[in-house]
Amino acid sequence: MTREQTTVVDTRQLQSGMTRNEILAFFKHREEAYEDLDAKTLAEDYTDASLIESPSAGVHRGRDAEKAIRQMFDAFLDMTMSVDNLVIDGDIVVTIMSVEGTHMREFLGFEPTGKRFQMSTAFVHRLKDRKIIHERRIYDFTGLLVQIGVLKAKPA
Repeated sequence: MTREQTTVVDTRQLQSGMTRNEILAFFKHREEAYEDLDAKTLAEDYTDASLIESPSAGVHRGRDAEKAIRQMFDAFLDMTMSVDNLVIDGDIVVTIMSVEGTHMREFLGFEPTGKRFQMSTAFVHRLKDRKIIHERRIYDFTGLLVQIGVLKAKPA
């Protein structure tokens, strides 16, 4: 018995104006900027009106992206972010990363503790005109604060 296979062709007009290979190159460039802790290069991928939602920085616009990214990089000077998975569905791209670092400088008003953290993150991006117009960052911010020792939690 044979099964008939249907081929689905995605005919949506992509708002990003990018091919899949261009999207892969775009996010490879971002990965390299994360490796270099280069907030300026990362911020160039947003428009001034881009909306960014972050557990640590709150909701802000792309024009404020460099400042928000730099605050994280400045507090965790040895931060490493490695891409575990990249999921592309049209103009939506999800980056799943492993992040770790040491709390070496002030972070959100908390003095440095010298403690390390390790966490997984998911960033959901919407692209338009070769820019990120919306980004939702998903990670355990409370867990980060517990790991670096600025928030205490009772064991479950």
